[in-house]
Parts: sequence; structure tokens; C-alpha cells
Amino acid sequence: MFKAYLFDAYGTLFDVHSVTEKLEEVYPEKGHDVSQEWRKRQVHYFMIRQLIDSYQPFDQITRHSLIDALEFNQAEYDTGRLEELMEAYRHLKPFEEVKRLTTNLPDHRLTIFSNGTNDMLLPLLKNNQLDQTFSILSADEPKIYKPDPKAYAFAHRQLEIADPKEILFLSSNPWDIAGAKNYGFSTAWVNRSQQKWPSLGIQPDFIYQDLNELP
Repeated sequence: MFKAYLFDAYGTLFDVHSVTEKLEEVYPEKGHDVSQEWRKRQVHYFMIRQLIDSYQPFDQITRHSLIDALEFNQAEYDTGRLEELMEAYRHLKPFEEVKRLTTNLPDHRLTIFSNGTNDMLLPLLKNNQLDQTFSILSADEPKIYKPDPKAYAFAHRQLEIADPKEILFLSSNPWDIAGAKNYGFSTAWVNRSQQKWPSLGIQPDFIYQDLNELP
């Protein structure tokens, strides 16, 4: 049915809050709160950068978000500690079904399209032995963040598939699904936490509890 499967990385293939384990090791009883604040600010900051047309690479945004999350939670840090935690972000854990995708989808094109930079994504894949499973498209190449339509247009051009509906885009982030659907991709919302789809006036084509439900 689909000629290519296009996956968001953070929150869809990789658990962004798996970094909590490292955070708890460094900041006992604060790890959960720091992780939640880190992710919230990360999304907020790249959205602001896109809205004001002032692109900054995702690794820099992630670092700034970490600093603010630590300060918000009154957690002390230095340059070495920041580097240690940024390195932990390159070791995020994949969700348990991700490594079965090549078995479940043999002979299919599996591509990541992420706001993350290649310097973040390539080590992440290698550290999880997934570098032979996925090819990577990064929003850092056009320097336009999802959910801007021009970001999805970039991915569409790279895949060289004429009809965008023959590309299934999968993400756990509603803002990402809304952007991809608005552009013209077929979309699947990966709703692991069983949330209600927000009232955006845009609906995903499919809703999956996890990636095991891929047809």
C-alpha cells in the first residue's frame, strides 16, 4: 500500500524520557522533573525559532533546553556535567518493538525524518545497532523545522515518490502528525499513552498504540 515509511525519531522510535535514568543517577529525586522540563522546553524553543525565522540547530536548542530545565529544578551543573548529559541523549533507548521493524516490514524503505541533526541521530542509531535499519533525513539540511510545510516538502523531494499519500509518516507527536497530514502525507499517530487526539481540525489517517500495529 505504501512505498515508503517515514518515522519521527524522538518520542516515536526513541524514548526521550529514557534519559531519566541518567538524570536520576546525577540528580537523585529530580531526574523525572528535569526530563519532563527538558523535553517541554526543547519543543517550545524550536517552535519559537521556526516562528521567528531564526534557525538554530537542534543540538544547540537541546543544550539550551537542558540548561534551563536544570536551573528551573535548582540542579547545579558545570560544562562537564552538561556534556555528560548531552552524551546520554545520544544513548536514548528505542521502544521495544523498534528492532523488529525490519522483520515486520521486510523489503520496505524505512527512513527517519527528524528535527534532530545528523550529529545527534547517527550516534543514536549506531549506539542502538539501528544504523543499518534506517536512512536519515534531517531538518537541519533545509534548516526548516517540522511542522512547517516546507520541511515535509524537503523530505518528500528526497524520497522521490510522486504521490505524498504513498508515504506513511509516523509520529507520536500530534503537532508533527498535523503538519504531515496538512502537507499531504498519509499519517499514523503512535499513541502509546492512550491520549485523546487534540481538537485541531485535522485527523490522522491511522492511530496505533505502538509500531507493532503497522500493516
